[in-house]
Amino acid sequence: MTDSFDRVDDLREEPRTDISMGHRMQRFVEALQLRITRRLEGLDPDGAFNVERWSHREGGGGITAVIEDGAVFEKGGVNTSAVRGELPARMAQAFEVEQQPFFATGLSLVIHPRSPHVPTVHANFRYFALGDDLMDPVDQWFGGGADLTPYYPHLEDAQHFHRVWKEVCDTHDDVADYDAFKTACDDYFYLQHRDEARGVGGIFYDYLRDDPEGTFFFSRAAGRRFLESYVPIVERRKDTPVTEAQRAYQEIRRGRYVEFNLVYDRGTKFGLETGGRTESILMSLPAHVQWRYDWAPAPDSPEAHAQWYFAARDWLQLTPDDVPPGTA
Repeated sequence: MTDSFDRVDDLREEPRTDISMGHRMQRFVEALQLRITRRLEGLDPDGAFNVERWSHREGGGGITAVIEDGAVFEKGGVNTSAVRGELPARMAQAFEVEQQPFFATGLSLVIHPRSPHVPTVHANFRYFALGDDLMDPVDQWFGGGADLTPYYPHLEDAQHFHRVWKEVCDTHDDVADYDAFKTACDDYFYLQHRDEARGVGGIFYDYLRDDPEGTFFFSRAAGRRFLESYVPIVERRKDTPVTEAQRAYQEIRRGRYVEFNLVYDRGTKFGLETGGRTESILMSLPAHVQWRYDWAPAPDSPEAHAQWYFAARDWLQLTPDDVPPGTA
């Protein structure tokens, strides 16, 4: 399903007055949650999402959908929330606004596959508003994006993932800029203490305020393309044979994922500081992970070659000849 550009233009000139942008976004992410969970369940014969509803202490709540111990997906969640309350003082200071009521809604997902040949993926699409009146908020903005974290990377997979997001951005280029969003993703999903990227990036955007209608429809289009960005990679890699050594390396690399989420991730901090449901917030962490003291891959091993991918690169401009020998 796509949106008519004529309809978007009409709504920009005369936005809907019967329902707030916040509730339009909430309805969208809840529908998207159902669509994504159904499709992922179809890929995993042993997996099913356990769905729970929860309430926020100040108002609203969310829907947590978690999959565990599947044949394809070892651990993952596709969560939605729509919460309201008083902005904590520290968050108000970070946003450079007065302490006041807020409303936040969005979808956030993290999928940790069982096979080390299938990348972990993260995506979120969110909306934030300040003020008492959601029909006329004091301030409002959109954020979101998607990024891919492979263990045994392939140029083909990185290019497929980025190509989908570039197409979405190019289709909505009045509000979205692939090059800027890619750079923001590379900058954000970077482990400074390791001097390496978390994965091969994607897109990341935040504080998009200038055109709420246009940005809403961009966020809808991006959310609807998520499955296209990820499912073909899962289908291509999920049946690749796995060794115990590859599994151990996957768990070591997962440690990097945990480090980022607990040290740097703004969404994790915001959820915990605003009284979100702890289990829903921390569902992003993998079930099995290792930290080995001063670990390093063996020279000239597949694991050593994989390190080339954990840096910001212009994936769509690369050819197989640009990839170092021994790297997929």
